[in-house]
Amino acid sequence: MIDRQLILHMNWAMLALLVLLFAIGVLNLYSASAYRIGEETTLTPFYSKQLVWGLVGAVAMFLIMLFDYRHLKLLAWYVYAVSLILLVCVHFWGTSIYGAQRWLSLGFVSFQPSEMVKISALILTAYILSSIERPLNFRDLGKIFVIAIIPVLLVIKQPDLGSGLMILFLIGGIVLYHGIDKKLSKVLLVLIPLHMPLGWFFLHDYQKTRLLSFLDPTQDPLGSGYHLIQSQIAVGSGGFWGKGFMEGTQSQLRFLPEKHTDFAFSVFGEEWGFAGAIILLLLFCVFLYQILSVSQEAKDRFGSLICVGVFFYFFWQVLVNMGMVLGLLPVVGIPLPFISYGGTSAMVNFIMVGLVLNVSMRRFMFKS
Repeated sequence: MIDRQLILHMNWAMLALLVLLFAIGVLNLYSASAYRIGEETTLTPFYSKQLVWGLVGAVAMFLIMLFDYRHLKLLAWYVYAVSLILLVCVHFWGTSIYGAQRWLSLGFVSFQPSEMVKISALILTAYILSSIERPLNFRDLGKIFVIAIIPVLLVIKQPDLGSGLMILFLIGGIVLYHGIDKKLSKVLLVLIPLHMPLGWFFLHDYQKTRLLSFLDPTQDPLGSGYHLIQSQIAVGSGGFWGKGFMEGTQSQLRFLPEKHTDFAFSVFGEEWGFAGAIILLLLFCVFLYQILSVSQEAKDRFGSLICVGVFFYFFWQVLVNMGMVLGLLPVVGIPLPFISYGGTSAMVNFIMVGLVLNVSMRRFMFKS
């Protein structure tokens, strides 16, 4: 059982925000699951499946909170190795959906190892950097780069560019928070912009098409630009107050593709309008602020870095998903936390929150 003192020191505001955001997501998925045929409305079971995954995630979160997070230092390398093995298994025995081989099937359920590797990479990076008290030099950054690039290459090969970028952004955020020395920062400021164009040659054809359609979606309005055009129509048609729950024409009449996953925010924007979108964004901002506050209150560097990693995990997903839905960023297939449908993603979201709650509960137990 959890000690009473641990419960008292839990960040209850973050837990309440988690429940609220997940409830909004399930409600939004209920609407996104509906489509009209004449006068009748038919529902697909995405919302009910998400509820089940949410319960599984809540159990996983509770289990994470039971033990002292400092014990994760002993498991960091093992968890990372297991996640790499699972990514290799996807290459040989993975299940393909829509041309992407990203899932491992256990018969009764499928899961995405690319989501799990975000946790293992975060914990291992926090563990390594917690033992380095100075700004990172070339050698230190080289170690972190190797840890990051192996799972990133395996994930991109599936192909899953979005998850690969999220792993890089997550680890990059932790590195920047820790700090790098001045000489290294000057070199990176020159090398990164010079090498970014080379990434074009490693993209698949459909990924190149997505980038080009982002620049001008009207070039192929019924093909590569269709998703973005319909998303912008849905969000724009919501106006200031929105059309009302389950009254969105773009989603209910099935004009909007992937409305339960990547474009779930488009459904929300059409039904609740600009006002609802701002409220949802504010909830995410308060949620992210709570994570940062726990990182500042943590009594050791390992706990602080874990929270920073979780912050960047959620921050980049919210930023990229909302950006691509509104046409401000290319479509790369990033879900909106707690709002988009996805079993493994939902469970990882809960586990990430569980890590932060673990740190907040034990911030009084020992000194730095």
